[in-house]
Amino acid sequence: MTIPATLDTRSPSLSPDAVALLGRLVLIVLIAGALTAVDPGFASVSNLLNMLRQASLLFLVASGLTLVIIGGGLDLSVGSNLTLSACLAAAAIKTTGNPWYGVAVAVTSGTLIGFTNGLMINRLRLPPFLATFGMLWVAQGAAYWFMAGQTIYGMPMSFRYFGTGFFLGVPLPIWITLVVCVVCSIVLHRTTFGREAYFMGANQTAALLSGIAVERRRLLLYVLSGLTAGIAALVYLARLNAAEPGIGEPLLLPAIAAVLVGGTSLFGGNGNIVGTVLGAILLTIIVNGLNLLNVAATWHPFVNGAVVLIAILADFIVSRRRSGSG
Repeated sequence: MTIPATLDTRSPSLSPDAVALLGRLVLIVLIAGALTAVDPGFASVSNLLNMLRQASLLFLVASGLTLVIIGGGLDLSVGSNLTLSACLAAAAIKTTGNPWYGVAVAVTSGTLIGFTNGLMINRLRLPPFLATFGMLWVAQGAAYWFMAGQTIYGMPMSFRYFGTGFFLGVPLPIWITLVVCVVCSIVLHRTTFGREAYFMGANQTAALLSGIAVERRRLLLYVLSGLTAGIAALVYLARLNAAEPGIGEPLLLPAIAAVLVGGTSLFGGNGNIVGTVLGAILLTIIVNGLNLLNVAATWHPFVNGAVVLIAILADFIVSRRRSGSG
């Protein structure tokens, strides 16, 4: 007896990306379960919300970086971009007393820095590493010059709501993260621009030959990275209630780690925003767990570094297998 051709007896299977995301989610649940067994306080609502709020700040810095890396680029200036944007926004708020001026300044500053990065890479033909590494120092130096050794603190409560407020019992930064995640996912997976970004990251030469305006798409990716850094600056400033020239320096490496742990390939052409969310949550859980276990802070970089190295090694192995099978 033959099976009719119209029937498909094969069971539906998940895509490799979905399997990878599911694996990270399972890993998060296992680590959270182990930490809860050691210290039941880990699973308290207040601790879980606090971890998600910390992860949301990390994700906002890493979200635009994810887009750039998927498109085959790199943005090392996101931390210093956040720093300068936060300092300028704080000065605008304290000078005018209007929080919306600060919002406009931070978003404009972050976007302009991203635009400048893209312009340098497109027009001056600088490698993304060198262009954004140089911008890292320029923006950081501009922040130190602008602040002149001072700290601006005491933001109005209407502005601090962005970082400390709650909506429906959930911290507002988590809602902001959700919105950014949804928007970036739509851009990547539901628009022609997103599909072209993946194509550029996988094979820039083929993208050029197929008629994709690579320079324009690249410029827009860096603009989006700068925009999300400006948004992160607002949330970070509202959370800290102070701006100083060093606030963004510790965020660059964790942001890159969140992108890599989330499964986005440094080689470009592969990855997604949801993975970066899970990467940020995983790193935050690890740090929180180390604190609950009273592990000395000197060991935290070692553990995080080991996690990142494992993620890079896995990315390298997967990339070699893909190139070999192609």
